Amino acid sequence: MRDITGTGIWSAGLRYGDPAEGAEAAAELEDLGYSALWVPDIGGNVFDVVERLMAATKTTTIATGILNLWMHSAEETADSHARLTAAHGDRFLVGIGVSHAALIDAREPGRYRKPLAAMASFLDGLDSAPTPLAPSTRVLAALGPKMLELARTRAAGAHPYNVTPEHTAAARAALGPASLVLPEQAVVLTTDSELARKLGRDHLAHYFALPNYTNNLRRLGFGDDDFAAGGSQKLIDALVAWGDENAIESRVRQHRDAGADHVCIQVLSEDGLFPRQAWRELAPALTT
Repeated sequence: MRDITGTGIWSAGLRYGDPAEGAEAAAELEDLGYSALWVPDIGGNVFDVVERLMAATKTTTIATGILNLWMHSAEETADSHARLTAAHGDRFLVGIGVSHAALIDAREPGRYRKPLAAMASFLDGLDSAPTPLAPSTRVLAALGPKMLELARTRAAGAHPYNVTPEHTAAARAALGPASLVLPEQAVVLTTDSELARKLGRDHLAHYFALPNYTNNLRRLGFGDDDFAAGGSQKLIDALVAWGDENAIESRVRQHRDAGADHVCIQVLSEDGLFPRQAWRELAPALTT
């Protein structure tokens, strides 16, 4: 797997939106210069979506951000990666994550346990699959020190989500110079502070109920007051970059200066699952 640089797009729309529009949008995003397209996984056949996006593009990396290890077997994952790489080139990056107890236990109470061990076991399965999935083609959704260490030793690097440039610096320090650091950054293309923070709070409300994220934010210095009432202004502004193109480019650059190899932006918008106008307007500032 080649190294990933530049700026990418993290999009639930590309994963769960209309398939035809998703393929059309993917082709346009490639033309706009975005270097990778990231899709989430909270159920369903993620490999069909990856295949559709790979077929719609020529050179762009297609990445899972993240593949939920509780919902796919290691053998299925390795086999699908081999099949799609053979058909569309070496540009499928498998981002793998342990998800959250609230999601996994809602379907099967008590299943979510020992997430670090579960990740190590899944990686063992990828290594021993009939067609192994090499460490160079996978990254881990790592926030805390133990998962970052696993990302350093058993993957190409880390894909941290809902983080600040300060976390990117910590991830780089933990991973060392040879690993990939590929953070996600939520953005709102508006100079209207009230709208930007409303969209930010709407987006983050779900995540503030998940210990994986709040524990990581506590390590970064945020506390109970920051999580109350939908999130403090300080916390919202730390997690959601907003303003004009220059302001958003500045936040992306902060991640790069902190050690990121690649930053994928998630555009928050009132325009539904495909904020294509914002993607277009941001491209000149982010993809050159």
